Amino acid sequence: MHSTKGNGLKPHIGIFGRRNYGKSSLVNYLTGQQIAIVSDLAGTTTDPVKKTMEIGGVGPVVWIDTAGIDDEGTVGRLRIQKSLEMLSQADLALLLFTDNRFEAEEVMLVETCRKRGIPYILIFSQADRFQPDARLIEQLEADYQTQVFVLSVKDPSLRDPLTSRIRQALPETAYVHKTLLGDVIGEGDTVVMVTPIDSSAPEGRMILPQVQVLRDILDQHAKAVVCRETELEQTLRQLRQPPQLVVTDSQVYGIVSKIVPEQVYLTSFSVVLARAKGLFDDYVKGTPTIDSLVDGDRVLMLESCTHNVTCEDIGRVKLPKLLAKYTGKALQCEAVAGLSSLPRPIQQYALVIQCGGCVLTAKQLAARLAPAIEAGIPVSNYGLAIAYMNGIFARSMKIFTSKQ
Repeated sequence: MHSTKGNGLKPHIGIFGRRNYGKSSLVNYLTGQQIAIVSDLAGTTTDPVKKTMEIGGVGPVVWIDTAGIDDEGTVGRLRIQKSLEMLSQADLALLLFTDNRFEAEEVMLVETCRKRGIPYILIFSQADRFQPDARLIEQLEADYQTQVFVLSVKDPSLRDPLTSRIRQALPETAYVHKTLLGDVIGEGDTVVMVTPIDSSAPEGRMILPQVQVLRDILDQHAKAVVCRETELEQTLRQLRQPPQLVVTDSQVYGIVSKIVPEQVYLTSFSVVLARAKGLFDDYVKGTPTIDSLVDGDRVLMLESCTHNVTCEDIGRVKLPKLLAKYTGKALQCEAVAGLSSLPRPIQQYALVIQCGGCVLTAKQLAARLAPAIEAGIPVSNYGLAIAYMNGIFARSMKIFTSKQ
């Protein structure tokens, strides 16, 4: 996994609506910067534009300016599709309408948000040009049980009230990050972190999941001991007492599980992150599907970030090899990085295996896997899948299930 945090862990706020409805103007209005091109020409914004800014009480957020949902032609339909993909990534959606038009496009946006559980704010934009129809506003507020925000970006006095409304609508889960291990370790505990160094490891630094777990250990006032798998046996001997927990990189699960005594809890960075992102039960249920795979089945590897592929890449090389060896089947494994589109319909896959998702918010990860879950396609996680094939599936979860 890539070690760059980027925009992934920041809350994403998307701005959606028809062409020329003031979406780009709203981005500039909220950020106080001319970061989006504004023009009277419909369709000026062709690709999503992202900008990070601070919101008091929340911290940094990413604003997403999108193309109009009424774009036309072959390319226009592709832009609409891209805008809807951005909607699935949003922790909060600002849905613009104006000129008292609330038709099929607007209804589609609202219904998509409601179906996917995405909070939204209805904004009547360009109020300096169009007088809002009080009856329409009243009807929308009754139908959707929400207050319509009437906005003119030429009125600076509305910026703070709108920002406050956004802060209230943005779910805390998007910016208040839950502890990774705080409910299973405590002050004074020792946690051993096993971090292999191979050609897929970034030069001169640790990968992001390792950094996140290390920080969480320190936040609990516990002690972290870091070593490679080749030094693990010696490290355990030198400790005065057995550690509370050993957290390992999934790719050396087989080696580490033979070294760590059975009475010591053992899990992986990927499993820790999977549990924190909120889809753990789906992974636990879907992982045993590995035993049901047959020749020709397609398995999709979803990686949350992009990175250079090496001969030791876990998602593209090591995990497919382990699957082939464990199942004895001729499987077709395909990998997709970041939030790129899938190469084929999700229904054509027998199993989806997601990485830990270290650079994604829980909302983004849930949206990424929603099509598979809705289609009844089993989903698993790198760490749980590897633990399963190494015969330590239950052991990898024991520290979490025993503490419940």
